[in-house]
Amino acid sequence: MNKINYQNIMEQIIKENIENNKVPKLLLHSCCAPCSSYCIELLSKYFEVTVFYYNPNIYPEEEYHYRAKEQKRFIDEFQTKHKVSFIEGNFDTQRFYDMAKGLENAKEGHERCFKCYALRLDETAKMADKLGFDYFTTTLSISPLKNSQKLNQIGADIEKNYNVKYLFSDFKKKNGYKRSTEISKEYDMYRQYYCGCVYSKRDRDKEIELKGC
Repeated sequence: MNKINYQNIMEQIIKENIENNKVPKLLLHSCCAPCSSYCIELLSKYFEVTVFYYNPNIYPEEEYHYRAKEQKRFIDEFQTKHKVSFIEGNFDTQRFYDMAKGLENAKEGHERCFKCYALRLDETAKMADKLGFDYFTTTLSISPLKNSQKLNQIGADIEKNYNVKYLFSDFKKKNGYKRSTEISKEYDMYRQYYCGCVYSKRDRDKEIELKGC
């Protein structure tokens, strides 16, 4: 099965909005400040962006609050064409653990992660619909470790349940991930060593232990 170039789809949507002199409102789900950096740099040229920090998967609680604080700091310090706003969602961890039940030992990047994508994207779409945004999307596709094909399929499915459009993306394309690391260094950002949840931390810690790092 051929992979879809979601970056091209996003660029076409941006082109059409420019031609129609539109600056749509976009709710951008963010997993962390480093991943959001290039996404904000790019999207804020063409959209009125509001970052939605909704990540009930993050463990432990101190890590969650540290990442949220770093996200706010970056938004405050980073200069953009159109002002970027911030909304913090509920840190409803039980919702994540209920979702992950039975998948605690699933391999990283597979079924448990797909359900986590859907959990966070659905909440983003719900918020975007409630607040009257034109589009919703996520920073998650910036990571080389995330399955952008599956992620965009989930976004497209969720779009059907709400009165808001999903903005397809693959932010790692065209050196997007590389650019995110450059901005992260420039702003001296905290970069976590594991994705976020207790299971990813467990697996990453085990990997580090085995390597003797």
